[in-house]
Amino acid sequence: MMNKDISVSVIMKPARKVIIKRAEKATDYFDYCVEVGCSVWQTLKRIDSISPEPVCLRLPKSLISPGTSAYVHGAEVAPDFSADIPDGYDAIRLPACEYLMFQGSPFIEDEFESVIEQVADAISSFDPSSIGYQWDEDNPRILLEPIGSRGFIEMVPIKRLST
Repeated sequence: MMNKDISVSVIMKPARKVIIKRAEKATDYFDYCVEVGCSVWQTLKRIDSISPEPVCLRLPKSLISPGTSAYVHGAEVAPDFSADIPDGYDAIRLPACEYLMFQGSPFIEDEFESVIEQVADAISSFDPSSIGYQWDEDNPRILLEPIGSRGFIEMVPIKRLST
């Protein structure tokens, strides 16, 4: 039986650029790989990132280019990143932002879909006002690769409630 414990913590992400590869219609990882290809991850791993791994993002409307989807893959880089951007990739700027990080328990690799659903359910049932925040619709959600030994992680942007 799978453990359904999910930890929730507030984290701060610094101002940064993200080198992204856009898709046209993809809504999740599998659609993205069919449309764009799975080699994107290897390209992103070669970029000098400020994060230990590439990220999947669900972009807010303000960052979606016409004819592209909200779901992208990217590498977070320093704000002053000036190296060449791979052909077919874009750079977007993100401000410093607080996130609620939802992390599922370690899992057996074959059960990744169930773990992703559990984290999604935890997010949809969480009320950030209970800790003095509201969801921030102006910044992207961040999803990390589901790795059995650490669990699945999704970060949802938040901002403090005005008093």
